[in-house]
Amino acid sequence: MSEESANYGADLVIDSLINHDVDYVFGIPGAKIDRVFDTLEDKGPELIVARHEQNAVFMAQGVGRITGEPGVVIATSGPGISNLATGLVTATDEGDPVLAIGGQVKRADLLKRAHQSMNNVAMLEPITKYAAEIHESNTISEIMANAYRYAKSGKPGASFISIPQDVTDSPVSVKAIKPLTDPKLGSASVDDINYLAQAIRNAALPVLLLGNGASIRNVTASIRRLLEAVKLPVVETFQGAGIVSRDLEEETFFGRVGLFRNQPGDMLLKRSDLVIAIGYDPIEYEARNWNAEISARIVVIDAEPAEIDTYFQPERELIGSIEETLDLLLPAISGYSLPDGSVEYLQNLKKEVVEDLKFDRHSKDGLIHPLDLIASLQEQVTDDMTVTVDVGSHYIWMARYFKSYEARHLLFSNGMQTLGVALPWAISAALLRPKSKVISISGDGGFLFSAQELETAVRLKLPIVHIIWNDGKYNMVEFQEEMKYGRSSGVDFGPVDFVKYAESFGAKGYRADSKESFASLLTQALTETVTGPVLIDVPIDYKDNVKLGETILPDEFY
Repeated sequence: MSEESANYGADLVIDSLINHDVDYVFGIPGAKIDRVFDTLEDKGPELIVARHEQNAVFMAQGVGRITGEPGVVIATSGPGISNLATGLVTATDEGDPVLAIGGQVKRADLLKRAHQSMNNVAMLEPITKYAAEIHESNTISEIMANAYRYAKSGKPGASFISIPQDVTDSPVSVKAIKPLTDPKLGSASVDDINYLAQAIRNAALPVLLLGNGASIRNVTASIRRLLEAVKLPVVETFQGAGIVSRDLEEETFFGRVGLFRNQPGDMLLKRSDLVIAIGYDPIEYEARNWNAEISARIVVIDAEPAEIDTYFQPERELIGSIEETLDLLLPAISGYSLPDGSVEYLQNLKKEVVEDLKFDRHSKDGLIHPLDLIASLQEQVTDDMTVTVDVGSHYIWMARYFKSYEARHLLFSNGMQTLGVALPWAISAALLRPKSKVISISGDGGFLFSAQELETAVRLKLPIVHIIWNDGKYNMVEFQEEMKYGRSSGVDFGPVDFVKYAESFGAKGYRADSKESFASLLTQALTETVTGPVLIDVPIDYKDNVKLGETILPDEFY
């Protein structure tokens, strides 16, 4: 905790961050916020200068997702603020805590057509949980303390603080707010827990639907304890990836749901007579996709009430600390086991989860089938490694087929599906988990949304392996257009030599031309003592994408 008397508003900003144990600040400086950056030089936290404000928010979002504590981003006024918008809406909608601090013109210029003058709060308030502008320097720390809390409370998201230049430059007479303890939620009521316990005991096929909120470390630990004692079948959303451990996979895991209906998990949710949604947010995978017939019996376990719609009408909500609720539920259902008929159904469904569609993995020379690439990844990626996935066709293949056994180690943008997140998230993961390699995956289209941050990774000497699934198109749009209209439009762009691109930044670049060469290059990238990032360009064969988007299981499994 900082004990020195603050001299200026900028000192209060930095002292507040120190008191909140913030380790990294991501951002780009500018005149309206430069005293804050100047103060960072003397006091910390460590400043990570990004190449674009949007990517700086993604980096802060990565910190929020991995740690559960708000990642911090700082940008200057005008376009510095507007460039925050995409990252902030992604963080808020996907439940990741972020604290954004933005520069603003002097208070006297707020209502004038002055250089870079705009209404920062009005712009960002609709896409954040909390947005405020500070007009009195002595209130900086208290407003920051509240913004930090809002970002991480309930369903996490982004907070935004706008600070006029003359406020950060003004003398202050107070010290920063001291570190605060987080309020502790109790469990759901005993009546609600007993209700759910009886519902499970009366059910023939209860299923856990695990969302992003279930991937918080303590919640995941409680879920694993529950599953070790009572073998309930589990379906994960994409953002719930890794909640089910290796030891529990065989008896409890039945796939992930997202994007398209008719996946094994959808079949299970439809067959179930009791869906227990834990930490589930409809933005991850709308209930209309897995409950199209509006027939599911649903009970919710979460930290705050659910958003109700026609397809999501829970008969009971257990609101409070998710982990404490689960810990009390466990003894109440101890000894429960699924009926023989349900066990038989799950055994048959498990075969479909394992086998899924039979793809012809033979590809033309020089191209690699997605499942061959994923097989190499699965063989070489260890559980402690973080894999960040951008948005594109690769994201569908990875979400469906790549297995992860640690929560928040396989990261997807499944709410906004924002292009460009993978590399900035990988930078955050490499900073926070320095003892293991980080794999970052994108398409050739999405990569160039944030590719300039390759320089940031080189500058920080981060051990990131970035893999580009290269097909020369915006393919996720292309194949869906073909399914809907019989043709595609607006998906073509020119080629880029990504190997030379990587080398121009000081990174190592390689190109695979077969599944064997990719496996070899991946081994080299993961085992070499390389100071800095490695990029592998993979010509990918997307011939099976339409097939992937069609019905996944035969009709009798509906």
